[in-house]
Amino acid sequence: HPLGGTVDFRCVRSPGLISAVTLPTGGTSDFAPEMLHQAAKGERYNCFVRADTRIPFMAMPDGVSALLSLEAATKNNLTTQIYNVGSFSPSAGDLKERVKKAFPSAVIDFKPDLKRQAILETWPADVDDSRARKDWGWKPEYNFERAFEEYLVPAVSKFYRGR
Repeated sequence: HPLGGTVDFRCVRSPGLISAVTLPTGGTSDFAPEMLHQAAKGERYNCFVRADTRIPFMAMPDGVSALLSLEAATKNNLTTQIYNVGSFSPSAGDLKERVKKAFPSAVIDFKPDLKRQAILETWPADVDDSRARKDWGWKPEYNFERAFEEYLVPAVSKFYRGR
């Protein structure tokens, strides 16, 4: 048998992934990209969570990088099969401030949806990715500021300028 009777199973648990090239589809963590897209379009956004809601996020290129780097890791260095990876954990209020920095005329209000808010309150405010960092050298390229400055805002702005 070519696999020697075993399967080399490896798994990454990602936080909320924010892509600059796909539109948000209403997921529970989509308040971050929805806020950005509505601001870029010049439309008001009623955020469905409280301003103090905090969950972990990651820029999509880091999500792809995490998968590829775990796949390339030497099996002998791995201490588990499932790894958390993380990047930044802003509150919804932090996101609003960052979006308004890029789009000063954006109108963003907080109008929590009690059902969605309750779901998010069961999520961790951050993830511990220390094992991934130790075992296979995981390190995100994009922190909160860099994700917006170099990846999200330029691409989302360009998308709406072309429409």
